Amino acid sequence: MTNLQKIWGSPTLQLLEKSITIPAAPGHRGLIEHIQKAVSFRFAAGEIPVRLAIVSIDDSNYICEVGFLDRSDIAVENDDNSIFELKRRDGTTAEQFNAVYIVPTGIGAEVGGHAGDATSAALLLASCCDQLITHPNVVNASDINEMPANAFYVEGSVLSRLLMGAIGLEPVRANRLAVVFDSQTDPMIENLVLNTVEAARATYGLNCTGIYKLDPPLELTASSSAAGRAVGSGRGVDRLFDLLRETADDHDAVAISSLVTVPDGFHELYFKSAGSMINPWGGIEAMLTHAVSHCFNIPSAHAPMMESREILNEDPGPVDPRMAAEAISSSFLQCVLKGLKQSPRIVVGHDQMAAGDVLTVRDVSCLIIPEGCIGLPTLAALEQGIPVIAVREGSGLMAGELSVLPWRDDQLFIAENYWEAAGIMSALRAGITPGSVRRPLNKLEVKTWRKSNSPALKQGNSAD
Repeated sequence: MTNLQKIWGSPTLQLLEKSITIPAAPGHRGLIEHIQKAVSFRFAAGEIPVRLAIVSIDDSNYICEVGFLDRSDIAVENDDNSIFELKRRDGTTAEQFNAVYIVPTGIGAEVGGHAGDATSAALLLASCCDQLITHPNVVNASDINEMPANAFYVEGSVLSRLLMGAIGLEPVRANRLAVVFDSQTDPMIENLVLNTVEAARATYGLNCTGIYKLDPPLELTASSSAAGRAVGSGRGVDRLFDLLRETADDHDAVAISSLVTVPDGFHELYFKSAGSMINPWGGIEAMLTHAVSHCFNIPSAHAPMMESREILNEDPGPVDPRMAAEAISSSFLQCVLKGLKQSPRIVVGHDQMAAGDVLTVRDVSCLIIPEGCIGLPTLAALEQGIPVIAVREGSGLMAGELSVLPWRDDQLFIAENYWEAAGIMSALRAGITPGSVRRPLNKLEVKTWRKSNSPALKQGNSAD
């Protein structure tokens, strides 16, 4: 019996993951609609997909791993809003150059796969645009968050829905933040959370309008998928949802701190892996926040709680620099609080999205991702005609070469590293074709065009 079968049919709201194989679409065209139709036949009533990754792509099949809510008989707010909802943009705006930067959680990216270690890349990319829209996995460095001043900090599913054209982002001066944490038998672990929140209130004026202890706590368990991605399962999510529903009028965003169960000895293995081990905690964290933001349309982020005093007091020794922020942190929550303080409001509805200060897919100038990452953001950019910069250095688990997808001319740019990515962004921002500054500069190919004769017109029929 699989883990999925063991908890199937439970009356509580659960987070689960499943792998499905889908026949390839001709020419890989219309992939969002193609995958949506295939997925609809593989999910039962009450199962709500909240996260999708294509982990393998070839001319025959796509292997997709899908995180989903099994709601059983529990009602959620926006279960009719599919993650596959695509609204094509009807044009672009040129007043600003805005970039989306994504490093998917749980793929072991060399840059961005550990603890905020893509922040330097984000700072570089932010210097090349007016607004950088990014997500917690890029800049969350446990008790540190040095995200760019011109960055929007939004949860991963929100980035996806932005690129799909389903939502807009409205700047805020400050959010009213709810903090939810797991009850623990050791009060010291709970106090780490409480003191982190109080420190944020005292130092940068965080507006925490409610702090809630979940008792009994969430049950989040980390695991690995068949493709090697960090994923997991979650039980008791209905308790969190009930809390968020009852306190909806009191907060604009939610920070969650809860225990993520990993096998014994994982902390030591992780810190001694020199960065080669995929961070096991991030996968189930992403699944949880995808579900929260999808169902409640609020900014959310998660931090794993310290498991025990024993683990807190362990000395990992000198660690890989990408892991160092985790090694010096205790609550891992400060990065989340700082990010959510001014996370933009999620806007839905045509009239609201048309407001002048709301950023929509029309305002997105490019997407930067690690090479080989194919999920809904990549497919949305493909469909929307958004230029994509794929960075080879620092990538992680790959589905395949992005070049196999049916891109328009000069829509996909492959950068060897983030230095090159910044250069490509600067060229696009200046209205320069990036290839024009490279050598050799190939001659244009002249194509002969002749008007075809329509058989219908030959027969004397008119064309209206």
